[in-house]
Amino acid sequence: MLTTARDQIVAKAISAEKVWDAIIIGGGATGLGAAVDAASRGLQTLLLEQADFAKGTSSRSTKLVHGGVRYLAQGDIGLVMEALYERGLLLKNAGHLVKNESFIIPDYKWWSGTFYTIGLTLYNLLAGKLSFGRVKHISKQEVINRLSNIQQKNLLGGVVYHDGQFDDARLAINLAQTAMEQGATVLNYFKVINLAKSGDNKITGVVVCDAESNLMYTFKAKTVINATGVFVDDILNFDKPGRKPLVKPSQGIHIVIDRSFMPGEDALMIPKTDDGRVLFAVPWHDKLVLGTTDTAIDHHSMEPVALQEEIDFILRTASQYLTKPPGFKDVLSVFAGLRPLAAIEKGSSKTKEISRRHKLIVSESGLITITGGKWTTYRRMAEDTIDKAIAVGNLNYSKSRTKLLSIHGNTKTVDFNNHLHIYGSDEASLLELAQENPAWKEKLHSRLPYTKVEVIWGVRHEMARTVEDILARRVRALFLDARAAVDMAPVVAKLMAGELQKSPEWEEEEVKKFVKLAQTYLLEPYQPNT
Repeated sequence: MLTTARDQIVAKAISAEKVWDAIIIGGGATGLGAAVDAASRGLQTLLLEQADFAKGTSSRSTKLVHGGVRYLAQGDIGLVMEALYERGLLLKNAGHLVKNESFIIPDYKWWSGTFYTIGLTLYNLLAGKLSFGRVKHISKQEVINRLSNIQQKNLLGGVVYHDGQFDDARLAINLAQTAMEQGATVLNYFKVINLAKSGDNKITGVVVCDAESNLMYTFKAKTVINATGVFVDDILNFDKPGRKPLVKPSQGIHIVIDRSFMPGEDALMIPKTDDGRVLFAVPWHDKLVLGTTDTAIDHHSMEPVALQEEIDFILRTASQYLTKPPGFKDVLSVFAGLRPLAAIEKGSSKTKEISRRHKLIVSESGLITITGGKWTTYRRMAEDTIDKAIAVGNLNYSKSRTKLLSIHGNTKTVDFNNHLHIYGSDEASLLELAQENPAWKEKLHSRLPYTKVEVIWGVRHEMARTVEDILARRVRALFLDARAAVDMAPVVAKLMAGELQKSPEWEEEEVKKFVKLAQTYLLEPYQPNT
């Protein structure tokens, strides 16, 4: 199996005075996709992430792989077609993580059933051969049968359509593994602290700091790609200090509750809330995700926090459509993510009306910046970015191979009721690892399915370095049940300390850091069981 031992990867990266074809800054969806695309074309590729892969926006999505019904309503047919095409490719290339999900729009007005049936039929037709399923109108009784907790007053029927649902952080980890399999060098906890330049102000590489050793290095490159999402302006300011901001972050939050509030297999879609947004209630890992919001934020952050008005909005909207509505006490976890939207000009429209199309910008120095877009279109964004890098750096040209490239873990036989499905083709190796130590088969918490061997696997094969890496992104405990995640932290820290040869002091500090972080995912403080 491919080595993911961090010390070996670092040693290899710094061992020679190498000039990389492409250095990619940012280990979210776009950066990881670019690394896969570049490496699969044979380019010498280095990806650097300041924290963990998908630590920011890319682990905090609504968990949908979709064309964007809202963009269709805005008339952006091209964006919808592109996204629907990419949705179909993702189902083929990452079948262990992407699921065909049925969505029901309840019909409370005499005209809405016909209106949404026609609109969503067009949405489905735009997918062509990569359609996920036909749209159909269903009766009031069938809506009640499928969504048992739905508000029945004035209910006339419903419309069923199909879209994709996935695990965002797990796809990010698999993309990192895929990039490495294609020959890329991929490092987390490597922060770019400046750009290296020649006398004529052209970028020649990056200056980085290894967050674990605090050692600094300079890596040389023919091209440097800024794929840092809401942090793109930080890198752009290294290039040209004091420049006008390119992006202004918009915050979206999600609330996670128990599946008992909507126990069926269908998701709920509310096409127009009080503020004009779309609201989803989506089954995910045996829980229910409610979201999202769109709130303009002045400052970006690695750990954005849900605002009280956002929480109130989601709970209030859910109460309008569910006869047994979730309350404050029912929230298992709440998480916030930031979208990198184009900076708003004076007098312009609200954030929700700004196009989610991606933008590629090449600075005078040669710095390539990619921003915008969404998870569904990450592959196309990556292809466009590497095409641009080849032109800017005069690199050896070859066409993108990622349309047909299977992502690490991809398998066609998937049991989505088995929580180990997220490992895909690695599942057998993980179960084999569990044979090494009978204790590793034990569950980490009674309320969640995760086992100790998944911690060991995350460290050995998925580059996990901290308790947060495991509980937030290798297994999704922090997002699914933050209180359970807090309880799990000491056991996870002890297992990781054994694997990473860390001290009891490291264990204690890791637990302390994680418990502090987890409080921001909860609506009231919680301390671990002792």
